[in-house]
Amino acid sequence: MDRQDHHSSSFEQSYRCYPVSFIDKAHLEKGDKIIMPPSALDRLATLHIDYPMLFELHNPSAGRTSHCGVLEFIADEGMIYLPYWMMENMLLQEGDIVQLRNTSLAKGTFVKLQPHTKDFLDISNPKAILETSLRNYSCLTTGDTIMVAYNNKKYYIDIVEAKPSSAISIIETDCEVDFAPPLDYKEPEKPKSIPRSNKTPPEGMEEPAAKMPRFSAFTGSARRLDGKPATQPTASTICPVLKHHQPEAEKNGSKLLSSLSHQQSGKLVFGSTSNQSQNETPKVPLKKSTQEPPQKVEDPKFQAFTGKKYSLKG
Repeated sequence: MDRQDHHSSSFEQSYRCYPVSFIDKAHLEKGDKIIMPPSALDRLATLHIDYPMLFELHNPSAGRTSHCGVLEFIADEGMIYLPYWMMENMLLQEGDIVQLRNTSLAKGTFVKLQPHTKDFLDISNPKAILETSLRNYSCLTTGDTIMVAYNNKKYYIDIVEAKPSSAISIIETDCEVDFAPPLDYKEPEKPKSIPRSNKTPPEGMEEPAAKMPRFSAFTGSARRLDGKPATQPTASTICPVLKHHQPEAEKNGSKLLSSLSHQQSGKLVFGSTSNQSQNETPKVPLKKSTQEPPQKVEDPKFQAFTGKKYSLKG
């Protein structure tokens, strides 16, 4: 079916469409170029049209519209050959009637794409692959689904948005490309937050608790009763003589400690009555002292009261 309006400067025809695989041109599946009959070229040559040639495809039965370019004029009369992905977009079957007319499109400045699967984003550089693939395309139409072939795999991509119009030309133009999330993309689930128990102290309280000093018993400085500097803080430095008088010292309590500060160094102090016992020592008879049971006051190794001897005879 061929319809021409010789009184108009525009080109408008109706053709039966078939996929490009029918004429062994499967490589045209990677773009949007179609094959037209030679009569179409003769008609277009007599018209004042813009180059490169761009066309609007319309399926009247389904109400679908798209745009394309042309590669060759070698088809049989009354037929055109389209990429199969384009026929799918327009809901066309083999031998269906499609209306074709020439058009002019503004150069695109922005296009937003949405891959069908997230596998396309797994490519090392998807924008570079897309730029190379779109060199085979003449125009893009919002709502269309184009096919990008890479590494023996086909990726289908929807045209979500285009500027400055819904259909744009991408021949010799700088066009900004943006990607929408893939159709099969799912946002990762956020981990459920575990409520903090009231029994658990805040993290800020743990550090002061760790710095609290532990209780240490029997700490401090020690003093010897003979006035000499203490070498060990334990009770093992106390001589046996001091152990014999220790119960009496515990009874006196603070009185013994207060009296230690007034004594001279180098002397042993047993109690507050020590001066009286020293004055009465010469007056005690020797026999009486021998008859009395000796008090285990002195250690055999401890030599106290050394010095000159005094006799009762004078």
